Amino acid sequence: MNILIIEDEPLAARQLRAMLQDYDPMITVLDVLDSVAASVEWFQTQTPPDLLLADIELVDGQSFDIFSQVAVRCPVIFTTAYDEYALRAFQVHSVDYLLKPIDEAALRRSLTKFGEMQRLYGAAHPALNLRELLATLGPAPTAPPDYRDRFLIKQGARLVPVEVADMAYFYARDGLTFVRTYDARDLLMDYTLDELTDKLNPKDFFRANRQFILYNKAVGRVHLHFNGRLKVDLKPPIDEEVFISRDRAGAFRAWLGE
Repeated sequence: MNILIIEDEPLAARQLRAMLQDYDPMITVLDVLDSVAASVEWFQTQTPPDLLLADIELVDGQSFDIFSQVAVRCPVIFTTAYDEYALRAFQVHSVDYLLKPIDEAALRRSLTKFGEMQRLYGAAHPALNLRELLATLGPAPTAPPDYRDRFLIKQGARLVPVEVADMAYFYARDGLTFVRTYDARDLLMDYTLDELTDKLNPKDFFRANRQFILYNKAVGRVHLHFNGRLKVDLKPPIDEEVFISRDRAGAFRAWLGE
């Protein structure tokens, strides 16, 4: 199988190449491209690969820009740090959508899924249209997500209801999860940050990193930091620095309304 990689981070590209070889030594990586311009030129002059692995945010734009400039006649697995592009990705022959950092097991599942789709739809037409892809993913949800607007929090021998609107941010420390309220109380939660991510409205809350989930009203000043990172001042303040990685910075700024 011939695979093309579009990825502007050299380390991530090397890791993808290594994981592909571990999955199947017969895989050939045709090239590794790091920009929209280089990718458009490649597709204009080369035979399409069997599969494309593409990051979304590139040095000169988004990989979606490639599809608007040249015909890409192959299925795609997107590898990205952003989760807000999923539906758009499925409109351009996407087989799967993997969030960075890429887990080897998740990549293996995607490649296996691609193989199953080839067998199901025919090797001559491996790329799926949106309707076919959504059918493989199961029935669409019939109701919007039921996000929490309050939590019962244990305080001594009592269970106290606390409104989500009173919660500034959630943070993990020493294996425990806490919420800091706007009146600067630190309350122990019975959920992990991963569990809370599914219970909170993403319009209001943002998973900043492995340690913090932030409410938008708790974000004070945002400082540009080196290597493309952002440093965030919180309200109320906390005695540790909160950073947004380069990979998450674009999504964070969009969430804040940039």
